[in-house]
Amino acid sequence: MRKFNSKTITDICMIALGCAIYGLSLDIVSVPNRLADGGISGICLILRHFWNIDMGFSSLVLNIPLIILGYRFMGKHLLSYTIWGTICLSFFLWLWRLFPIISLNLDHDLFLAALLAGSLSGLGLGLVFRYNGTSGGTDILARIAQIKYGVPSGKVLFAFDALVLVASLTYLDITHMMYTLFASFILSRVMDAVQQGAYSARGLLIISDKYKEIGQMIDLKLSRGFTYLEAKGGYKEENRPVIYVVVEPREVPAIKDLIKQEDPHAFVSIIEVHEALGEGFTYKQKQRHLFIRK
Repeated sequence: MRKFNSKTITDICMIALGCAIYGLSLDIVSVPNRLADGGISGICLILRHFWNIDMGFSSLVLNIPLIILGYRFMGKHLLSYTIWGTICLSFFLWLWRLFPIISLNLDHDLFLAALLAGSLSGLGLGLVFRYNGTSGGTDILARIAQIKYGVPSGKVLFAFDALVLVASLTYLDITHMMYTLFASFILSRVMDAVQQGAYSARGLLIISDKYKEIGQMIDLKLSRGFTYLEAKGGYKEENRPVIYVVVEPREVPAIKDLIKQEDPHAFVSIIEVHEALGEGFTYKQKQRHLFIRK
C-alpha cells in the first residue's frame, strides 16, 4: 500500500487547486463569453446550452466509463488521482456556478476573453498533470497516450478538443468558434509549459580532441559541471570522450565562443532541455573565485 506522505498530500492539494482554476476559467470566462471548450467539458457545455443540465453533474456521469478505461492503463495510484481530480472538477464547477466570484463578460473583446480562458485553463490543467493527476474526461485519454506512446498531453488534448469543437458549431457562430480554437491553442501551450516546468535549459554534446581544455574552461568561466560520456566514432571506431553539459539559454553564446576559441573544428549539438534539476539550476551555483573565474 502506498504511504500517505507529504508528497501525496502535496499532489492531492495541487490537483485540487488545478481543478479549481480550470473550473473557474469555464464558469467566469468561457460561459459568459460564449466560448466553447474541448473534451468532456465541451460536451457538458453543449448539454448545458440545449438542456440546461448542470455541468458538475454531467461531468461526473460522463467520466465514469473513461475512469474504467483508465484503470487498465494507469494502475491504482494514477486512477485514484484521476478519481480525485474528477470529483474536484465536478465540485468546483458546481461551486463557482452556485457562488460566482465574478463574471467577466468580454464580448466586446473576444481576443482578450480567449487569451484569458486559454491561459487560466492551461494553468489549471498543467498543475493537475504536473502533480500526476488528471481532471477526468479526455485528460484520461491524454494521460494514456503520454504513458503508452510518449505523446505530449497538450497535443493530444488539442486533437480531442477539435472534435468536440466541431460539434459545438451547433450552437456557436463561426466567430466565437475561431476564438475558441485560439483559446484551445493557448491552453495546450500553457499546459505543456506548466507541466514540463517553466525553466528551460540547453544541453550541449561536444566532440573534440581538446575535450580536456574545453572542460576546464567550462568549469573556470561558466562554473558549470559537466560529464564525460564514452563514445566510439562511426568511421574510425576510435574511443573518444564526449562532453555533456547543461546551461541556461543565455549562456549558449558564451559557451559557443569558448568552444570555438579552444577548437574551431569541434562538433557541437545543442538540444532543448525542458527542465533541469540539481546544482546550478534548482540550487545555487558554485561560488566564483574572485581572481580565477570571470
